[in-house]
Amino acid sequence: MIRGAVLGSPITHSLSPRLHRAAFSYLGIEGSYEPIDVPAGSLALFIERRGTEFDYFSLTMPLKEEVLLLPIECDPLTTKIQSANTLWKKKDGWSLTSTDGSGFIAALAHAGLQTLNRVLILGAGGTARAVAGAMDGISKEIHVLGRSSVRAPALKSSVTTSDFEYIAWNSGADLSSYDLVVNTTPAGAADLLADSVRDGASGLLFDVIYKPWPTVLAAAWRDSGGKVIGGLELLLYQGIDQLELVLGESLDREKLATHLRTALRT
Repeated sequence: MIRGAVLGSPITHSLSPRLHRAAFSYLGIEGSYEPIDVPAGSLALFIERRGTEFDYFSLTMPLKEEVLLLPIECDPLTTKIQSANTLWKKKDGWSLTSTDGSGFIAALAHAGLQTLNRVLILGAGGTARAVAGAMDGISKEIHVLGRSSVRAPALKSSVTTSDFEYIAWNSGADLSSYDLVVNTTPAGAADLLADSVRDGASGLLFDVIYKPWPTVLAAAWRDSGGKVIGGLELLLYQGIDQLELVLGESLDREKLATHLRTALRT
């Protein structure tokens, strides 16, 4: 019996329980997975009190950075991007990593996008750092549009190969000069940027939000003729990566992904 949960706050909107339960059913695994509201500042106490009940946790806002404060082993990737979304038990205790970046790359590959020159990331939180770290060395240039310069050094540390630039947030940003624009901001935060979307958009928008959908930005991008990938694709592939870690085996990823897409949209 495998027992997992998604931790964060708010958490009622999360589709992770539907995803993981559907995966258990498809794979013929006896398991449970539940959403648990864990507000900022309370993760350590939750792990102390209830950690023994579970085999793994998916972490969402606001815990992707807070978890790094716990005395838990983390891999080099997590140290580099200073963000984690997966906490799972190994024989010698808890281990910590991020599957946001690998899930993001898998979603791009599924969409047929593998070669990039210029990428713009909207937002500067944990997901933004995971995306920046994943795109490092893949895209020649990585730019981040962020509201706070305080977060700029952490973003810069996530990029060691590609050319990096941190840009102060402005609603008139030119989105048309990028092959890929990735929105990692909370719902509604990037709505004003929709006015910057021009007719005949040639680049790709990857909006990691899946509820509400479509976002104002995604709708404007699609209406202008551009291609859009929604947050369900990131949720799907980062979840598959989590399951491979927990189960300790490789899965038929695309067959499972096809099944899970149907489960998430019904």
